[in-house]
Amino acid sequence: MLPVHEKERFDPSQFQESIVQGLNQTGTDLEAVAKFLDASGAKLDYRRYAETLFDILVAGGMLAPGGTLSDDMSRTEFCLFTAKEDLETMQAYAQVFNKLIRRYKYLEKGFEEEIKKLLLFLKGFTESERNKLAMLTGILLANGNISASILSSLFNENLVKEGVSAAFAVKLFKSWINEKDINSVAASLRKVGMDNRLMELFPANKRSCEHFSKYFTDAGLKELSDFARNQQSIGARKELQKELQEQMSRGETLKDIIGYVREEMKKTNISEQTAIGIVWTSVMSSVEWNKKEELVTEQAIKHLKQYSPLLKAFTSQGLSELTLLLKIQEYCYDNIHFMKAFQKIVVLLYKADVLSEEAILKWYTEGHLAKGKSVFLEQMKKFVEWLKNAEEVSGESIGCVEAFSEFACGTQTLAIVLVYVHEE
Repeated sequence: MLPVHEKERFDPSQFQESIVQGLNQTGTDLEAVAKFLDASGAKLDYRRYAETLFDILVAGGMLAPGGTLSDDMSRTEFCLFTAKEDLETMQAYAQVFNKLIRRYKYLEKGFEEEIKKLLLFLKGFTESERNKLAMLTGILLANGNISASILSSLFNENLVKEGVSAAFAVKLFKSWINEKDINSVAASLRKVGMDNRLMELFPANKRSCEHFSKYFTDAGLKELSDFARNQQSIGARKELQKELQEQMSRGETLKDIIGYVREEMKKTNISEQTAIGIVWTSVMSSVEWNKKEELVTEQAIKHLKQYSPLLKAFTSQGLSELTLLLKIQEYCYDNIHFMKAFQKIVVLLYKADVLSEEAILKWYTEGHLAKGKSVFLEQMKKFVEWLKNAEEVSGESIGCVEAFSEFACGTQTLAIVLVYVHEE
């Protein structure tokens, strides 16, 4: 036979009775509710009965498996599910939970577990109840009261199959973005590794960027569909770089590597400017560099000479050439042993017909980054003068500007290139 204190652990009815009675006395005054919950924490065992407490505050009573209210327990008319279905009301309810958890910090974990459970019970709730819970959850997420890891419950197969997860997500993300913005959503999702899982809100046969984009754009959440599309693009770029490095380590031919990259560009809609950035990073990551500055330049020249045909394959456009130049500048700045190697790398790629004089002049005059600017411009000064003199002698100075016509829009185009450089 269990001792009295052990019986109490499995019998939350007395706790429930006290909470229900107190809430019925406060009525719908949320300020009074918050004060009652604050005072009751000193007398009632919130730590042991956290699940019971949150069930009552959300649904009015204890929830049975599946989300239905238990028939044999008392319940209150005050709860989230009986409240008015609008954002302002949900914000007021969120404050009640916020004050309670701020007062009793040990409830944080229990509250997150409760939200996870409630999401799994969505099919047992009415549409209106689901909408209120979605809005409340979005507000709580926006204010950092709960972690975005709770969203894993929405990937439950049954909820996904019946479209409950996606519909719930619409309401949730709308209230979240309304409370903060898409940057808040993105940061929170990335923090818990959920940024690449949003497609799982849909069944496998509908798990495409196109379907996701249409669904959420039609629902008025274009910023979320744009975020998901960008995440998918980032994922595709990471996979491409990983595979490229593996192909290089296996010693596959440049012809095969070029063919693979071009195929992936078509498949994932990656631009040449993005591709050249990935190729450059992969090439420079495929070797262990000497730590001595005087030796690393020689090593880099030998290595890049070998891979210059690969770089050339993805610099058919002026923008791609400038993107590569900016990548080289960034790399040499970030890896201090390469600071003196910049000019020699550029000259090598010029001789290998990877970089044109037009691209180099554009980079020198206005297209460079701020990183190491004075050092790299000084290194390039004599070579640039040589290029300009060669143009004047050949009478091609006008022709070279025309040949590089894609840069005619000046600052605007440079801004586009800078986006490519910082995408990775």
